[in-house]
Amino acid sequence: MKETKLNVTLISHTKNPEETVTAAIRQCYAKISAAKIIEKITPEKTEQLIKQIISAGHTSTIEHASFTFAIEGISRACSHELVRHRIASYSQQSQRYVSPEEGFDFIVPFKIKANKKLYKKFLEQMKESNKIYKEMANNNIPLEDARFVLPNACETKIVVTMNARSLLNFFQRRLCMRAQWEIRQLALAMKKEVMKVAPNIFKHAGPTCDTEGICWEGRLACEKAQKIKSIKIKERK
Repeated sequence: MKETKLNVTLISHTKNPEETVTAAIRQCYAKISAAKIIEKITPEKTEQLIKQIISAGHTSTIEHASFTFAIEGISRACSHELVRHRIASYSQQSQRYVSPEEGFDFIVPFKIKANKKLYKKFLEQMKESNKIYKEMANNNIPLEDARFVLPNACETKIVVTMNARSLLNFFQRRLCMRAQWEIRQLALAMKKEVMKVAPNIFKHAGPTCDTEGICWEGRLACEKAQKIKSIKIKERK
């Protein structure tokens, strides 16, 4: 049983994702097959076409590229937010079947950790939950029932697959400053991974205040969005 941290690894993705996407874009307007189109694709054309279709909002073609992540070191609270993104595939570590012998690992919010008194109480609560959980498991209580005492802080591992279009939507929502801190941290780590293999698709991925100069949070908007709004008002004048 220990405090643990986020780790994200891109374990698989569509081979040559940007070339695949470019072939799909060109197929819409070409007589020849995508197999022949892909032989003639240049890096310059790839960059140009991807930029063009994303800026125009015609993003169905980027669904042909998919990315699979191995994620560990997130809380159950975070995973519940993650699975709200429905155009994706998820395979999560089971609390019914994973052995409790060593207890559960857990995530500590940084604001709790910054408060020495409350951090100590937090760790005590983790130990107490773990003690009761193991006691139940050792007294023939099924794990599916014993897990009811586990906290939202409990660490989980999950495999996630999303296509590029879903990822752009995920980054738009979860890189926003209004997003909960842990899933925003996760989104940042995932973006870092996909930028290694598909920089043209994801280099402008982010909240609408960055990509479009618009914030949809209304009265809940952060300071950054308020500044953008003020600049736009001045420009109109």
